[in-house]
Amino acid sequence: MEISTQSSQKAIPTIGTKEGDKALREKTDQFESIIVKMMLDEAMKDEKNIYATNDPGDKIFKSMYRDELANASAGGFGFSQMLYENLSQKGVKH
Repeated sequence: MEISTQSSQKAIPTIGTKEGDKALREKTDQFESIIVKMMLDEAMKDEKNIYATNDPGDKIFKSMYRDELANASAGGFGFSQMLYENLSQKGVKH
């Protein structure tokens, strides 16, 4: 009796393929977005509210705004490019 196993996992993209390069770029951009969000959070932690209300929704809105700002600017600060080049030279599989 022979038992065959089937894997439902997709093949892992590797560096050097178009799909692998694109996936690596996306991940390095996501990492840069996290770094930028942390910097924005720290820089704006003492920001005064111009409307003088301490509404909980205001804090949520500001956090979401900084998150979107970080996502939109990801890839433009150089962290992503530096990490991408380093990982692609090492041939890292992801």
